[in-house]
Amino acid sequence: MTTAPASAAPNPFRVGLTFKAASGFDAEWITPTIYGGTADEVARRSVELMTALREHGVIEMASKAAAYTRDQYKGGGQAAKATPKKFEGGRVVAAGGDGGSAPEGDVTCVHGQRTHRTGATWEAMFCPAREKSEQCPPAWKDKKTGRFVVKS
Repeated sequence: MTTAPASAAPNPFRVGLTFKAASGFDAEWITPTIYGGTADEVARRSVELMTALREHGVIEMASKAAAYTRDQYKGGGQAAKATPKKFEGGRVVAAGGDGGSAPEGDVTCVHGQRTHRTGATWEAMFCPAREKSEQCPPAWKDKKTGRFVVKS
């Protein structure tokens, strides 16, 4: 009978997977790690895990639970009601200069509430659909009106 040396790892192969439900920074993540004695074993186990997560609705349930939790936090409490601030011209002022009011314009689409994103020189609201092929066009912020508009 041959025994493995004490320093040998029981499962020398491993892979970490990340399932992110949406593209926003506050999207829910599932991050399982799969171990195995061989690369083939890890690959098979990865496929089995992904299939089971889908078949048993784990990914969908995690997405709904995270959305519920975010809604509860954003919908109540002092932190959620505080007006966002920024530093401008040497002073602390309300973000957006309008008291932090909600964005106006095309902020929803047929898939639900759009996700707000900004870049160095742009601001837009993006469709929440998971599949890129199903996503609606983004609503870009019109700098003159301050409203989000889908450009055709």
